[in-house]
Amino acid sequence: MQYWLLKSEPDVWSIDQQMKAGKKGANWDGVRNFQAAKNLKSMKKGDLCFFYHSNIGKEIVGIVEVIKESFVDPSDKNKKFVAIKVSFKKYLNKPVSLEMIKKNKYLQNLALIKQSRLSVMPIDTKSWKILNKMSNIR
Repeated sequence: MQYWLLKSEPDVWSIDQQMKAGKKGANWDGVRNFQAAKNLKSMKKGDLCFFYHSNIGKEIVGIVEVIKESFVDPSDKNKKFVAIKVSFKKYLNKPVSLEMIKKNKYLQNLALIKQSRLSVMPIDTKSWKILNKMSNIR
């Protein structure tokens, strides 16, 4: 299993909307950055992803699970980019803000800090555990 972080503007697609999508999940589409698209193509069914509210909030608010691996993004007229399907797993007990992440010396290697505009990024196992601890998940 691998871990990831998916960024979404909450006024476009929020963790609450993801939760309401239920077990059938929702497409994670609209990604038009080649590096982010490459990351989507690397995701496997069962991988877990932090759900990050960007622009408004700037915090990790929940966890989703990949339930369908990459397929041609139906919103891409040129059929160059891919989407995945994710399903809501849980809200974090305590959101983890970007400010908190930047203050943690063990998280300085995260793409969230180094490549702040990237919308789909891998999270190493050690960082996944640290972020879960910061959110009070045991």
